[in-house]
Amino acid sequence: MAEPSGHTGSSPDRLRDLARLRRVRDRIDRDYAQPLDVEALARGVHMSAGHLSREFRRAYGESPYSYLMTRRIERAMSLLRRDDMSVTEVCFAVGCASLGTFSTRFTELVGMPPSVYRRSQGGATEGMVPCVSKQVTRPVRNREAPAAGAALA
Repeated sequence: MAEPSGHTGSSPDRLRDLARLRRVRDRIDRDYAQPLDVEALARGVHMSAGHLSREFRRAYGESPYSYLMTRRIERAMSLLRRDDMSVTEVCFAVGCASLGTFSTRFTELVGMPPSVYRRSQGGATEGMVPCVSKQVTRPVRNREAPAAGAALA
């Protein structure tokens, strides 16, 4: 993931905000399965929720919520490939409270519903080194998945 970019210049306030944004991103990466919301994340770094959302989007190209859901979907993809948990169990294990929201977001990012992903990807990463597996199975970021059957450029 790219480091934050944005305004040119390095005012002390901007540098302090960037450090806070990195702490928020690190917390999301670490605690993705916990109940997290923008207000709680903002309180943790002494920012307003609105300021955090604006600055996070400016620095990373997506909202804190979108970033959180992407982390959850990445972990869900890994759990679904193992095939020892139901889709519902995976949904709750990654911190989603709603199976409907989880399935919708999964489909948007991955291009297929979780149950279809499980069937199609069950052994796809078998024998791969984990760091390579993570790269080839990473969901689409900052845009919707291409339509099924769409030609790749």
